[in-house]
Amino acid sequence: MPENPLLEVRYDIPFSQIRPEHIEPAIQTLLAQAEAELEAILRVEGPRTLENTLLPLDRLGEGLGYAYTLVAHLESVASTPELRAAYKAIIPPTTAFYTKLQISAELYQALKDFAATPEASQLSPDWARFLKLRLDEFRRQGAGLPPEKKARLEAINTRLSELTTQFEQNVTDSTADWELYLDESQVAGLPPSALEAARQSARAKGREGYRFTLQQPSYLALQTYLDDAEIRKQVYLAYHRRATEPGRDNRPLIDEILALRREKAELLGYANFADYVLENRMAGKAETALRFEQDLKAAYEPYFKKELAALEAFRRELEGPEAPPLEPWDIAYYAEKQRKALYDFDEEELRPYFALPQVLEGLFEIVRRVFGLEVREVAGVDTWHPEVKTYEIYREGRRICRFFTDWHPRENKRGGAWMNTLIRGVRQGDTTEPHLGLMCGNLTPPVGDRPALLTHREVETIFHEFGHLLHLALSSVEVRSLVGTQVARDFVELPSQIMENWCWEREALDLFARHYQTGEPIPDELFEKMLRAKNYWAANQGMRQLAFGTVDLALHIHYTPSDGDVVAYARQVMQPFMPAPLPQDYAFVAGFAHLFGHPVGYAAGYYSYKWSEVLDADAFSRFKAEGIFNRQTGEDFITHILSKGNSVDPAELFRRFLGRDPDPKALLARSGLLD
Repeated sequence: MPENPLLEVRYDIPFSQIRPEHIEPAIQTLLAQAEAELEAILRVEGPRTLENTLLPLDRLGEGLGYAYTLVAHLESVASTPELRAAYKAIIPPTTAFYTKLQISAELYQALKDFAATPEASQLSPDWARFLKLRLDEFRRQGAGLPPEKKARLEAINTRLSELTTQFEQNVTDSTADWELYLDESQVAGLPPSALEAARQSARAKGREGYRFTLQQPSYLALQTYLDDAEIRKQVYLAYHRRATEPGRDNRPLIDEILALRREKAELLGYANFADYVLENRMAGKAETALRFEQDLKAAYEPYFKKELAALEAFRRELEGPEAPPLEPWDIAYYAEKQRKALYDFDEEELRPYFALPQVLEGLFEIVRRVFGLEVREVAGVDTWHPEVKTYEIYREGRRICRFFTDWHPRENKRGGAWMNTLIRGVRQGDTTEPHLGLMCGNLTPPVGDRPALLTHREVETIFHEFGHLLHLALSSVEVRSLVGTQVARDFVELPSQIMENWCWEREALDLFARHYQTGEPIPDELFEKMLRAKNYWAANQGMRQLAFGTVDLALHIHYTPSDGDVVAYARQVMQPFMPAPLPQDYAFVAGFAHLFGHPVGYAAGYYSYKWSEVLDADAFSRFKAEGIFNRQTGEDFITHILSKGNSVDPAELFRRFLGRDPDPKALLARSGLLD
C-alpha cells in the first residue's frame, strides 16, 4: 500500500488521496503511538517538570486526534458505505483510549507530583490554567476515588450509557411509529408546501390522500395552520405522549437515570448532579442557573400575560364574544393568524436580496471594518468536493487561519450547519501558528444559472458559524488544549451568536443585501416589517425555553422518587410557563432527549441556550453604543474574548470586555420587551 495520508499531521490535507482502507490501519498505528506517548510521561525518572510532563501531555495523541477528526468529518460530508463501516470500526478503540486517559490514576498522580514542585507555582498563566483544569477533570472523572468507589462509578457510567441510548431509541421509534392519513375534506388551512410534502409521504407508502407524522416539519404545520381543532388536539396529545406506550415507555428509565446521576454526583462529593455539571461552566453552580431562570421568568411574565390577553381578544374578534378559552393546541394556530394580520410579512420576499456570493462578500467586509481582518479566496487547494471553497484570513498582513466552506445539501452529507476545527495553532513567543477550520451548511442551493438565494435565517446561520470560526482564527494561546472553541458550553455560543446581530442592522445589511437582478437595497417598508415580525410572540417563546430550562434544573436538583410520578412532577413545574392549561396526561419529559438521550448532553445545562442569548445581547449593546463598525470595540472583543480560547475563566473575560457581569435586561430590550 502506498504511504498512508492519515499518518502525518499536514496543513495541506491531501483530501483526494484518503481512502476508506487507510482508516483502520492508520488509527491502529496512531493509537499505538499515543499509548507510547502516555507510557513515556508515566515512566519519567527524576522530578516532574513542564518539559517532561505538561508539554507532552498537551500534545498527547495529537496525530490520533487529527486523523480521527478528519475521518469523522469526511463521514459527515462525503459518506459512503465503506467509509461509514471504517468510521464505525474506529470509534470503540479510540473512545476506550480517551476514557482510559481520563481516569488514569497514574497520570493523575504524575500531575499532582508536578503541581507540588516549585516550578508549578511559576508557570505562565496559560500553563497554570491547563494544570488546574486537568487536575479538576481527573477529580471529576473519579481518578482519585478508592478502588471500590471507582468500580461503582464505572458501573454507573456504563449503565447511564445504556439507559440514555435506550431512551433516545424509544423516542425515535415512538415518533416514527405514529402516522395520520387525512383526505381532501380534512386539510383546510394547510399551505401548499405542507400539502405537497404530505401527499408525497402518502405516495411513498403506496396510499392516497395526505400522510402526517410527528416529525417536526409535519407536526408544526398541523399545529400552526390546520383549521380542524379536533385533529390539532389529537396530534398535540400524540406528540406529548411519545415514548409512554408499552414496550418503549421512557418513564421508568427517567427514574433510573435521575437516581444514577444523583448517586454519581454524591460519589464525587457534590450535593446534586446540577452542581457537578455546572462546576466547570460559566454559571458555576446550580443555584446560579436556577436564579437566572427565575429572574428571567419574572421579567418576561408581564409581557407574557399581555401577549396572551391580546391573543384571546384577537380570537374573540374572529369568532365573537362567546369564543371558548384557548387550549394548548390552539395557541400556534391563532398566533400565526394574528402574526399575519399584524405584520403581513412573508420571509420569501427577502430571498432575492440574499444571493450567497454577496452575503459572503458582505460578511468579509463587516469583519474587515470591525476586526481589521482580510479574507481572501485561495485557488488550487485539495478539498473533499468540487463545491468546496477555500479561504485564508490575514491580520496585519500575516496569515492566521485557512478555512473551507461547504454550503449546500448532498445525498451523502449530514443535515444542519456546523463549524469544525482541523488544526489548532499554538502561540510561541510573539507569533501564533496558523489554524485550520471549516464551515458546513445545508443552505438553499443555486438553481440553473441563478445564484443561491437564501432566507434571512440562512444568512444568520452563515454569520453564526463564522463567529465560531473567528473564535478559532483569532486564538492566541500557548497550550493546544486551550485553543479556540474548547470552552464552557454556556460561553461557546457568545462569539457565534453575537455575529448574528449584524444581520439585523440596516448599516450592515446595506453593504450586501441587494436585489440579485436590480442591485436595489431592501426597501424600507420591507425592512420595517422584518424587524417588527422578529419580536412577535417574544415573551411566549422566551417562557417556553425557560419551561424547559427550569424543569431540567428542578429534576436534577430537587426531584426525588418520594415526589411521586416524575411526569406529573415535571408537568407541575412547567405549567406556570405555559400559555394554556396542560392536559392531565401531558408527558413531554418522556420525549425530552436533550436531557435523557445522552449520558450528559444538555442535562442540567438546558439553561445555557438562554444564558448565551443574554451574553450576546449584552456584549452587542457595547457595539450599539459605540458604533457597530467601531474598530476599537472590535479590537477589545478580540483582546478579551476571541483571542483567549479557554486560557482564562469565561466570566472574567466577559467582565473585561463589558466592565461588569452580564445583565439579562439587554436580552429583553433586544426582544422589544422593555417599556
